[in-house]
Order: sequence, then C-alpha cells, then structure tokens
Amino acid sequence: MKLHELKPAEGSRKERNRLGRGIGSGNGKTSGKGHKGQNARSGGGVRPGFEGGQTPLFRRLPKRGFTNINRKDFAILNLEDLNRFEEGTEVTPELLLETRVISKLNAGVKVLGNGKLEKKLTVKAHKFSSSAKEAIEAAGGTAEVI
Repeated sequence: MKLHELKPAEGSRKERNRLGRGIGSGNGKTSGKGHKGQNARSGGGVRPGFEGGQTPLFRRLPKRGFTNINRKDFAILNLEDLNRFEEGTEVTPELLLETRVISKLNAGVKVLGNGKLEKKLTVKAHKFSSSAKEAIEAAGGTAEVI
C-alpha cells in the first residue's frame, strides 16, 4: 500500500443532504416535508409524549409517592469492608474514599453491622447502627460519631 492508495473505509464518509436546492436534487421545493400539515410548518411537529390525541401514557399511569428534597443520602459501609485495614488503624471517611471502599461521601458515612469484624479499629463515621457499634466495641475498637 502506498500513500496515494489510502482511502477511507467503505460507507464511513457520507455527504450531507442539502435541502431546498432545486428539483433535480430530489429534495427541492418542499424540502422533503410533503405538502402542508403540522410537520411541514416551521417549528411544527408534536411535543414529546404526544400520541395523536389519545390520552398519553404519562397521563394514563397513576402518580404515586413523592421525593423528599431534604433526604440525606449516606454512603453505606458494612463491617466486613473494614477487615482490609491494618490492626489499630484510624478509619476516617477520607481514608475510605482514598482506598475506594466508598465512591463518594454524599451526606456522610453510615456503618452497618453486616459481616464480622476481626480487627481492633478506631472508626470515625457520621452514623452507626447499634449492631455495628456493638461489634466494633466487641472487637476492642472504638466507634466515634463525627
């Protein structure tokens, strides 16, 4: 193959369709929009979700519940996730982020009592479940609320 023989892959390059450029182009006069009607007009067409006058899906379905705008979303951490740290480590939210145990802090960190803790750790978090607090203290560590 030589430089002058290079050409793009078949079908990778396509010329854009130039509308309203005469009868010979196949898209002259009405520019492919047909004659009159809602879709032929400037700014025409129907809104998203419109079903031709039939009651649209979003109106047929029941609306239930609500979203609490004051909800605090905590990053969840189980006891079993803490076993990766060395004995006697001070586990802080910053350390958890750094070691990628949690992906983002959100409103804070909540430690739940799922799994078994085998090491003595100082855990600093925003919230603890009662079972998690008991398990940390049973392992000889401390649970500090930030």
